[in-house]
Amino acid sequence: MFWTDVDSPLGPLLLTADLDGVLTSVSVPGQKGGRSVQEGWRRDRGPFRAAVEQLDAYFAADLAEFRLTVRAEGTAFRTRVWAALDSVPYGSTTTYGEIAARVGAPRAAVRAVGGAIGANPLLIVRPCHRIIGANGALTGYAGGLDRKVRLLTLEGALPVVQGAPTAPERSLPAPEQALPALERSLPAPGVIPTPPRPSTHP
Repeated sequence: MFWTDVDSPLGPLLLTADLDGVLTSVSVPGQKGGRSVQEGWRRDRGPFRAAVEQLDAYFAADLAEFRLTVRAEGTAFRTRVWAALDSVPYGSTTTYGEIAARVGAPRAAVRAVGGAIGANPLLIVRPCHRIIGANGALTGYAGGLDRKVRLLTLEGALPVVQGAPTAPERSLPAPEQALPALERSLPAPGVIPTPPRPSTHP
């Protein structure tokens, strides 16, 4: 197993890759169920060049869609749920119930869907932060509610609070500033706003 760490506005990210160099996880400090470096793992930044480059571009608001080869181990059900997460566009949100419908699960399985989303090993890259409650409220996030707010704010799903630092400064609005605006700013469940056009630099 290969690993490296990367600085980010959310704190240092731990990235892992398998022996083929395929990205297998992205974790944040204190993440529930997050990975930690194990004995025998090899620290090597080589397999992560594309991931690091794209994460930097994402946090600079220059990238709306990751184009990385990833591999995550899970049950067939979790794999379906994780694939459904990939279909939620940048700058939008959807609900646990809608994800359940996308994978053909009954309404009674929403809790199981939530568990699968919480077990997503590829934070940020696979956007579990875009899933909200049926009433439009934020719910749990393995990486911490403050980080969920920061990611949604970066993507434009929450308004940038006046006076807060902007993304190109590589600092996201503080969660205590963004949280009060959440209830009035998130789209109604099932409504997917048009994603903002990411800026490009020559």
